[in-house]
Amino acid sequence: MRQILETEQKALEINLDGSIYGTLAEIGAGQEVARNFFKVGASSGTIAKTMSAYDKVVSDEIYGPEAHGRYVCESRLYKMLEHEWVLIEERLRSVRPETNFFVFADTVSTMNYQRTIKGDGWLGIRFQSSPDKAPNDLVLHVKLLDNDVQLQQQAVGKLGVNMIYACFRFANDPQTLVLSLMDGLRMRVKIDMVRLTGPDFAMLDNRLLSLWLVQHGMSEVAMFGPDKRNVHPSEFLYKKHVLVVRASFRPLTLLEEDMVEKGWEQFVNEPEVEIEKSFTLTEITLGNLNENGPLEEQDFLDRTELLCALGQTVIISSCEEYQQLIAYFADYKVQHLGLVLRAHRLSEFLSEKYHKNASGSLLSAFGEIFAGGVRVYAYPSVMTDNVTLMTIQNLPLPDGAKYLYQHLLDHRQIVDIELFNHAVMNIFASDVLADIRAGKDGWEALVPLKVAELVNEKGLFAK
Repeated sequence: MRQILETEQKALEINLDGSIYGTLAEIGAGQEVARNFFKVGASSGTIAKTMSAYDKVVSDEIYGPEAHGRYVCESRLYKMLEHEWVLIEERLRSVRPETNFFVFADTVSTMNYQRTIKGDGWLGIRFQSSPDKAPNDLVLHVKLLDNDVQLQQQAVGKLGVNMIYACFRFANDPQTLVLSLMDGLRMRVKIDMVRLTGPDFAMLDNRLLSLWLVQHGMSEVAMFGPDKRNVHPSEFLYKKHVLVVRASFRPLTLLEEDMVEKGWEQFVNEPEVEIEKSFTLTEITLGNLNENGPLEEQDFLDRTELLCALGQTVIISSCEEYQQLIAYFADYKVQHLGLVLRAHRLSEFLSEKYHKNASGSLLSAFGEIFAGGVRVYAYPSVMTDNVTLMTIQNLPLPDGAKYLYQHLLDHRQIVDIELFNHAVMNIFASDVLADIRAGKDGWEALVPLKVAELVNEKGLFAK
């Protein structure tokens, strides 16, 4: 079992390692990372330079302006890393040819006096494992949970030390590297995006980093784009319109493809939704990944391989309760949130919600979900007779929930997906998966052509 060191022990160990030397540039929460290295002693063995550039004009003169005017952002972090890396190479490589250089940078916003800003930031380190190799990048986004500015600053300092230590001690074990970022910080921060790139990680699939964040409770949500690159919603979902499609995608069938396509068409045709500011996200929950036994990383990668190939941005989440997902997107001021799910799942969800809250908090429980700007799009399911379609008009519900349910229908907070494909209603992903593993013929006709090609070409979903 890995021994978890205190922040001071990590900082001192790095300071005493003569093979490591670098720059620390921090904006927005004081020089909290550098402070940890200075106070333990021997920092001259580690730190070439520390700096802050709080004035925006000064910061822009050094790193260049930000077109959108925000300074706590991914683009600012990368500009800081690039600028400082060029400087340390130009100034010190000739006199330190055997040294592994690093540049640590962060741009952070702690909570304000009005408490309208909760606190978050971007942190990154560019580092070498060998002086003759190109550098690697570890970049992450963090949410600060402490309810005090000084505690948030302290958390940033701890996280920065964890990052530097992890990169130079756990680079050969990426999962340990990621998990060690939370040393001494459980319940104090959430890390909801991590990206690890460079020559030492050329064989690492960064989608696994997103999985590890959620699997190990570091965040409720992580996501990556069609290019399999981990992304953060603050960079592209702020004040946008978002449609989330939750399914197993094991594998993605013609039915699930129809859910995504028809849900999107109906969503962007809503009068209040601006198509040019709209995004579709396909969601797989941790519960679904664990549904058939212990979570298997390859199963996760196989599902998301298909989604990425079809151009989808993928969410992995532990938000089994929809209000958790809704609360997550509320932080990014999503203007309209659409949730696509099968009618039988909607029935199960509303019935469970009713039975848990029937004693007196039913209205509040439903209000958490169906807040302003949230609409559920129900894709039909087949009833047990394999003929009758379950829609919002005949949804099985407890009698006590029907009055409130009718209110939701009247206000169009729950609507049917109308232009669905009747021909795909009896396609079940579990049956397709069984046929793939049994080597049977015919399953290819039940999935999109691209899916069939990839499953056969790459041997996806093999036992």
